[in-house]
Amino acid sequence: MAETMNFDLVSPERRLLQEEVASVQIPGADGDMTAMPNHAPLITTLRPGILTVETAKGETKQFVVTGGFAELGEGLSVLAERALPREEMDQQTYEDLVSEAEEKYRKAKESFENEPGPVDDAAKLLADMVAVGGHIGLSEKQPNL
Repeated sequence: MAETMNFDLVSPERRLLQEEVASVQIPGADGDMTAMPNHAPLITTLRPGILTVETAKGETKQFVVTGGFAELGEGLSVLAERALPREEMDQQTYEDLVSEAEEKYRKAKESFENEPGPVDDAAKLLADMVAVGGHIGLSEKQPNL
């Protein structure tokens, strides 16, 4: 049997998965990565994207995450701001998430008029959230900026 590691995915609302896994593809803020057993320890932030889990049984499970943190040590723990199983993400839920990201971008533009860093971060968050729709086969919602 292939090596596995314990994986735990939680959001403020619920625990979505706790299982032995072979690998997890993580949408990291600094780039995508694949966590596998015996990986060097690390902590990374997440960007909006698809978290893909390959279970010890060979099943593939996907989750839409909007941000959070991943901590890799003996196992992998993902603390997501929001996370939904891919099959629960419908067009309306997706559009609501994009609308929330649009609102954060607008507020950042108003609050940080002469500070591009926070505005750029909010714009990146919005762009990543829009891209999620295309990745999972939904109609991408175009932001109304």
